Amino acid sequence: MLENSWAMVLIILVVNIVYVSFLTIRTIFTLKGQRYWAAFISVFEITVYIVGLGLVLDNLDQIQNVVAYALGFGLGVIVGMKIEEKLALGYITVNVISSNPDIEFTKQLRDKGYGVTSWFAYGMEGDRLAMQILTPRKYELSLYETIKNIDSKAFIVAYEPKQIRGGFWVKQVRKGKLNKDG
Repeated sequence: MLENSWAMVLIILVVNIVYVSFLTIRTIFTLKGQRYWAAFISVFEITVYIVGLGLVLDNLDQIQNVVAYALGFGLGVIVGMKIEEKLALGYITVNVISSNPDIEFTKQLRDKGYGVTSWFAYGMEGDRLAMQILTPRKYELSLYETIKNIDSKAFIVAYEPKQIRGGFWVKQVRKGKLNKDG
């Protein structure tokens, strides 16, 4: 009997990890405007949810099942976020301010395929080079590393744009022409 009890706990734990992973991914697809992917994933999400909740409710007198359900929920959030990091959907806009306006920063970034708009700015301690860089999220960490190699003291602020329209760079990315490795 004890063996079956622990098997049930394990099943409930795994089912809830899978459910919440689906929930997290579906939510992200919804936020990114990918309605058909979100709808497709929701079919699996709700199926797994019903199975998991049914197992817990059928065995509600077993506190370890409730604990497994709750633990599976928390672990599912982590797993879902890890999956989303690997998918790296969408784009990121990175604003960079370099304290050295003489660096050929923009050329080095453009040579790697990043879309860069730059301008000279004035900071508290003098001239600056300000840049706005757009890249697919899957290249985000590579971009940060490139920036650090060019100017380790650069100030960086990043955010996800809600909408992107126009410009030569969007066409290049859609054609797969971003050369993040240089």
